[in-house]
Amino acid sequence: MRALQELLALLAPPTCLACRRPLGAAGPLLCPGCTRGLPWLRGPGCPRCGLPRHRRDRGCPAAGAAFALAWAPLAYDGVARDLVGALKFRGALPVARLMGAQLAAGLPPALRGVDAVVPVPPHRGRRRRRGFDPAGELARALAERLELPLVTCLRRGGGRRQVGASQRARRDPGRLVVRAVAPPPERVLLVDDVHTTGATLDACARALAAGGGRWIVAATYARTL
Repeated sequence: MRALQELLALLAPPTCLACRRPLGAAGPLLCPGCTRGLPWLRGPGCPRCGLPRHRRDRGCPAAGAAFALAWAPLAYDGVARDLVGALKFRGALPVARLMGAQLAAGLPPALRGVDAVVPVPPHRGRRRRRGFDPAGELARALAERLELPLVTCLRRGGGRRQVGASQRARRDPGRLVVRAVAPPPERVLLVDDVHTTGATLDACARALAAGGGRWIVAATYARTL
């Protein structure tokens, strides 16, 4: 396998998944500079919304959410933003494995006692255009690392895009339509790429709870600050 990687590197030199600069050898997915620049979230954070405590100016925005806990290892900035963009908009599927490994490595114990991993469902139109589901790929990579089943029991109905919408618009109850199309596991780890306002996670958690889920926690790769 190593020899094959080196041969492929000669034919098509690998580039950093974040900055796209050439890499010196096959194997690493990030260059040393981008690896050092990952914006890890350090210090105590709010277990409900995942924000660092000094960022909670007006209380916890997830106080009324249907998920019990939320966590992300990185801030949605810099290299982390570039990696999410590489997966979602460039179709760089190896990014999902890297993101899944980073999620699994730091996942808090409170989020590990679950029965299965459930991805946030994609909008059908975007899934069709992309040919893949970014959140689904991330959830699959994380489920493999945690040796848990991946359960795709949620579907998204009509509604409008969350990307680019204002915070107020994202929280409009009629904006997101999510339902469980199969009985969900009792204890669920809900996975998405970015936690922004939490509206998508909340809509999914409510659908899981309505379908029979009893303990719903959320993990995302990055958290908007």
